[in-house]
Amino acid sequence: MEHQPASLIVQALAFLDVLVLLLPLPLIVVANWHDQPPRGESAWARGAALLGGAVWMLLGLVAAFSVLLALFTVAFTPTAGGGRLLLYALVLLLAGCVAAALISEPVRVAVARFLPIDPRSAVHATALVLTTVLVGSQIANQLAVDVLSQQASTGSALTPLDLVLQEVPFLFAAALGVGLFIRRGPAATLDRLGLVRPTPWQIVLGLGAAFVFFAFGNGMDALAHLITPGTAQKVEAANQRLFGQLGNPIGIATIALSAGICEEALFRGALQPRLGILWVAIVFTAVHTQYGLSLDAIAVLILAIGLGLLRRQTNTTTSTACHVVYNTLVGVGVSGVLLGPAVIVGAALVLASAAAFFTGRLGRLRTAP
Repeated sequence: MEHQPASLIVQALAFLDVLVLLLPLPLIVVANWHDQPPRGESAWARGAALLGGAVWMLLGLVAAFSVLLALFTVAFTPTAGGGRLLLYALVLLLAGCVAAALISEPVRVAVARFLPIDPRSAVHATALVLTTVLVGSQIANQLAVDVLSQQASTGSALTPLDLVLQEVPFLFAAALGVGLFIRRGPAATLDRLGLVRPTPWQIVLGLGAAFVFFAFGNGMDALAHLITPGTAQKVEAANQRLFGQLGNPIGIATIALSAGICEEALFRGALQPRLGILWVAIVFTAVHTQYGLSLDAIAVLILAIGLGLLRRQTNTTTSTACHVVYNTLVGVGVSGVLLGPAVIVGAALVLASAAAFFTGRLGRLRTAP
């Protein structure tokens, strides 16, 4: 019986992970119904409007579950795992309390001084609450268990189909989040997401940035092996376990396109214009659990900030092109005879981007909506 609380906590953690993954899409739709209730007197319209009015209660349940799980963990810590689970509980409790506070409009009014959100918008409140719970749960999970060792030993190898099914919900969340077919039509949705036609020089800038990011990522990886070799080896083992079957052309193309398109649409397209570059970069890093608590995770954070800056100064199409090319370079693993040509191409793109920037050929740089 001594291990029963621990088993219950593990089940609760698994349920929280499922909740964070599955809840956003219907909750995002409900939040949009709150901000713009369906018109008409049909039963469907009345039901949608009723659900929209209940969005605050649903957000409260999300925050409450996080708090209750934390309290449950604290109550059974003496027999269920000691300090690690206590730390887990404290982080989760903090995330739940912050999420609960964000449901309050006066708190969101204060947040609006720093982020371009509408304090009255249920959609913006939903984004704040869900990202807070997501980041809190991921940080807590990393502190409670050795995620890297767990993934390296028991993680399931991803197939191209697995990866697509994992990434496509990000694209759905992006489109639904900005109100596709509820508050916006298809054209307005693409414009809000920043998925517009880039200029040729903006594409050059995106490609040049991809080579810069690739060089930076390699440098951080070398630094990680020098400073924290044990953790770096765990990261390699975890990623090899997860992505080892995706080293062929189809796998590399799937990683590059699915992650580049879907992740950019959500993080840089939908979330960043409201939640800001830094917080969205933190959320982006939290989603990439395969890097654990490591220098590689810090590299992901910095790369996410770089993509955010690129999106802010151009558009999401450009940051998507950059992300796709970066993932391709990582997947191919440029080295040996390919290294020289890659350096030449990358340097040429960077120089061309710099020249275009200083001569005004990139066009009018605008802050995305």
